[in-house]
Amino acid sequence: MEFEFKGNTIKFQRELSNLDKLVIKFTKILEKQEIDYVIISGYIAILFGRSRNTEDIDLFIEEMSFEKFKEFWTELEKQGFECIIESDPKQAYYEYLKNQTPVRFAIKGTFLPNFELKFAKTKYNFYSLKHKVKVIVNKEKLNIPELEMQIAFKLKLGSEKDFEDARHLYKVFKESLDMKLLENQIRELKVEKEAEERLWKKV
Repeated sequence: MEFEFKGNTIKFQRELSNLDKLVIKFTKILEKQEIDYVIISGYIAILFGRSRNTEDIDLFIEEMSFEKFKEFWTELEKQGFECIIESDPKQAYYEYLKNQTPVRFAIKGTFLPNFELKFAKTKYNFYSLKHKVKVIVNKEKLNIPELEMQIAFKLKLGSEKDFEDARHLYKVFKESLDMKLLENQIRELKVEKEAEERLWKKV
């Protein structure tokens, strides 16, 4: 794959998988409802060519009123999605999202893959939303965090799958990354050892 970088935008072309199409369908609903979001899960590595399965797509979304969330909920249902952990939007909003517990949506009648949504709360969440990168694949748009932040966070999460996601993104984008920013994010998250072992030595 060849990537075109322009400002905070990455453009490329590739054949879309069924997962890609589902993610695009879901994020188009967020866009339609004017809800700011950023995808922060292992799907980012998959988007950029890593071959692995995923059961969920994690997103941070901006905090909103219950009325706006209910409109979003209704639109999701119209588009064929349902919440798989709670049938009442009021409960989902006040008992889950407002308490920093994620809510999950999937195509009606299925459980996987599902979309796990949380309100942005921490400084890193807000940073990811503020400094998001627009990815345009086959003219379809998705929002992701800065690659440097995503790599550092994958190292912080610490599972073997997360390490491989970080390494994949580093290898693919090594020539385009802001290395000073990446090193700062690694220091901020205190994953210098992980970076040494998983990025610098092996790539």
